[in-house]
Amino acid sequence: MRALIQRVSQASVTVEGRVVGQIGPGLLVLVGVRHGDDAGAAALLARKVAHLRIFEDEAGKMNRSAVELGLAALVVSQFTLYADVRKGRRPSFIDAAPPEVASPLVDRFAEELRAAGLRVETGCFGAHMQVALVNDGPVTIWIDTDDLRG
Repeated sequence: MRALIQRVSQASVTVEGRVVGQIGPGLLVLVGVRHGDDAGAAALLARKVAHLRIFEDEAGKMNRSAVELGLAALVVSQFTLYADVRKGRRPSFIDAAPPEVASPLVDRFAEELRAAGLRVETGCFGAHMQVALVNDGPVTIWIDTDDLRG
């Protein structure tokens, strides 16, 4: 699994003109699932995201996590994180898991974040979404579970 994490002062997801998820300060997490990912990958990724120390402490150092600060996360599925652009001009998404595999794993990831103590909002899997955010910092972090395991 992959996650693109952005520290935000606010973020929201709109589908067909209706806000389906929004948070104030916290994390916007774009999540991609590939073939072979499983519940273990979702749990591993969620633990890393929840406890990632990317918020400032009293000294101005990135030394606090979203869990420590009681913040929220907005989780948005994004199969395009597995785009392969090595050939031609149109990306291939062959590495992305099909919806029947990816959707439950994105849900599992969100549940694992909740279990860690975060308030979690989500987008709508498979829908055309408009994501609005105010990146705070800016701070943007890329995490791939393949890198965490090996």
